[in-house]
Amino acid sequence: MNSNATTKRNATINTRQSRAFLVAAPSSGSGKTTITLGLLRLFARRGMAVQPFKCGPDYLDTMLHAMAASTGETARPGLNLDTFMASKEHVRSLFARNAASADISVIEGVMGLFDGAEKSDGSSAEIAALLGLPVIMVIDGSKIAYSAAPILYGFKHFDPSVKVAGVIFNRVGSASHYSHLEAAAKDVGVEPLGYLPRNSDITISERHLGLNTSAEYDREKLIDAMAEHIEKTVNIERLLDVARIELPEIEQAQPVTKKLDKVIAVARDEAFNFIYHDNLETLKRYGEVRFFSPLHDRELPKADLVYLAGGYPELHAEALAANKTMRKAIAEWCRNRGATWAECGGLMYLGKTLTLADGAAHPMCGVLDLDTTMQEARLTLGYRKVYPAGADGVELRGHEFHYSRIWRQGEIDTIAEIRNARGQQVGTKLFRVGNTIASYLHLYWGEHDYLANWFDVLR
Repeated sequence: MNSNATTKRNATINTRQSRAFLVAAPSSGSGKTTITLGLLRLFARRGMAVQPFKCGPDYLDTMLHAMAASTGETARPGLNLDTFMASKEHVRSLFARNAASADISVIEGVMGLFDGAEKSDGSSAEIAALLGLPVIMVIDGSKIAYSAAPILYGFKHFDPSVKVAGVIFNRVGSASHYSHLEAAAKDVGVEPLGYLPRNSDITISERHLGLNTSAEYDREKLIDAMAEHIEKTVNIERLLDVARIELPEIEQAQPVTKKLDKVIAVARDEAFNFIYHDNLETLKRYGEVRFFSPLHDRELPKADLVYLAGGYPELHAEALAANKTMRKAIAEWCRNRGATWAECGGLMYLGKTLTLADGAAHPMCGVLDLDTTMQEARLTLGYRKVYPAGADGVELRGHEFHYSRIWRQGEIDTIAEIRNARGQQVGTKLFRVGNTIASYLHLYWGEHDYLANWFDVLR
């Protein structure tokens, strides 16, 4: 596996003007996602070609971004900008290439503006400075008034390379309350662009937006409500003026040097849907991608590689267990040394059983001698550095985000040392059984072409 083999670039694309801005906040929970989704829908309604991006490794927000930016006829994928999992050159190129064909690009930040893997490394602030993006702060105004001034002053002056261009106040009590917040912003030189009154109808929990990926909630109606709420009290025309930027110069990528005439079967349905768009684009360069559903299909498509993506199999455990034909097909494929890559939810599906929070244990594929559970669930979260055994000098990058855990594990080979962003070893494993590789890790394949080498390794 050669993680150093990046795509080469040789033809420059000229800089041109566009519109783009990054939505940031002092901390999580301030309302970034609500405002981002509402603005995406507002711009799309105006007939604009809208390109959404998300700072960091989140794959839930990108799905919602794509939904909000879609007009029915025009749909663009939500893309990740992550300077931990990819190089700055790749992030700059990815942004410029996709923003060049859009009327406006909206980038949602992650956590607080300067929160990164190590201090501000990999933060939204780093990405804003890298791409020359104006930053629009979202400040929760529910419990402050003029005290917003020193908060904004600090964010504006902490790093001169980060341009804090405007602010939208969220959860504001009244127009009178906003007048105090507006004065605070003006006094420190940050343009006030409006506010959102408190509105319980658009207060969305993680479960509404992410943990429940079924059709139980009308997310389209919810996003429409966000857009209508924002339009009443936010100065959209001024926001569009503030958003004018020059796109960075980029160089076009040459075709992948190792073209594979392969078929890759990708699990995608309600249970398995956490897939980076650029991972799929990479797979398409290596061969034909065929989607299948472990929930609804009865057989695997003919393929050279099976990719079991992440997702929420615990929300569909009973249905996955009931589809015995598919579980048997996958088990036979893996036991016959079919090349398989499984991550997070895919790992859980390949285990022997999946136990839910209520204690109900559901049989899975039985390829891996381990059992996973949602009982005593705890969040495991963080960036990861992966050092495959026998591949000196190779470092892969990825991340973890899961509540389930392995409660029983038999004798399974592990093929990598895994560390966190600070270089500390973690308990996460990269398992190999035959030609099946599985882990709780999510890897980003958008920049490096090391994926092609799996076909050489898995024989």
